[in-house]
Amino acid sequence: MDFTNVIYYVVHSIGGTDLRKRNLMMFAVAVGLTTVIGYQAFQEDGWFTQSPKLAEPPKVTEGVNNGANQQEGKVEGEVPDKSGETETNKGNETTTGGDQTEKNEGKETSKPDKPSDKGSSNSGDSAGISKGEDGVVGVVAEPENVTALVNPFNKLPDDYTPADLVYPDVRFIFSEKIEKRMMRKEAAEALEKLFSGSEEDGIYLAGVSAYRSHATQVKLFDRYVKRDGYEKARTYSALPGTSEHETGLAVDVTSSDGKCAAADCFGDTKESDWLKKNAANYGFIIRYPEGKDKITGYQYEPWHLRYVGTDIAAELAASGETLEEYYDAVPVNK
Repeated sequence: MDFTNVIYYVVHSIGGTDLRKRNLMMFAVAVGLTTVIGYQAFQEDGWFTQSPKLAEPPKVTEGVNNGANQQEGKVEGEVPDKSGETETNKGNETTTGGDQTEKNEGKETSKPDKPSDKGSSNSGDSAGISKGEDGVVGVVAEPENVTALVNPFNKLPDDYTPADLVYPDVRFIFSEKIEKRMMRKEAAEALEKLFSGSEEDGIYLAGVSAYRSHATQVKLFDRYVKRDGYEKARTYSALPGTSEHETGLAVDVTSSDGKCAAADCFGDTKESDWLKKNAANYGFIIRYPEGKDKITGYQYEPWHLRYVGTDIAAELAASGETLEEYYDAVPVNK
């Protein structure tokens, strides 16, 4: 007797002679068998296997750059390092580069010697200062020195990043703590004193742009070239590696209302007049003065301050020279 006959016999015995009752029993048995057989088939195919749980995403370590390319840190005493983490400055002495060591109280400063003017090799890798003979571009030998000459013919090493960048506690035309608000520690402290001194005279300044990384300068210069063409862009923007903003020692400033920011009209303001008379007292120079564009390679920028220390700043203010003239490194005219 096969399985089908067994089912028929059981149903016939239970249902008796009532045809309707036997049919209902047959239907119920069929549904039950279909359910059991289907369940076994789906289970074998893995339909009822529990899906594995997804692993939790890795947590970003505190202090690591999160991809937004903006480093953060406290204004007072914290220095973002190359990994994006911050550490607190300790002690009262900062080595600024070369043989120069300056105490934060400003009581002890030894002036560095001028970099040797040895010329440059055709490869542009000489440690000397280049005047641009034959289009040669030299590489700055001591980029960490606050008196280093950086211009179209003297570029920073491609891998140079200042090691002591901080956020100066001064007013900027923006509120975010981002790259262009940073300066090297010594320059930042000098800028704080400059802002304080100007306010005592009723002059209120604001920062526009300070430090600029090499990668940022590449993007910025390319954007200017697309807008104005290469030759025009060279008159007001530096080739990557030759921008003073990459040193962490330069800052563009304007009036506190933000008007004439990095614009020619700033030269006609009382803020600009005050800087011409007083910037050197705090170690800053107007890096690209009026009428010196053939020497510096840039048009007049009354808003662009460069920190070189009070000794050299005083000499340049008294003589009216540019940094190129001070180092006897005036570019050779072609």
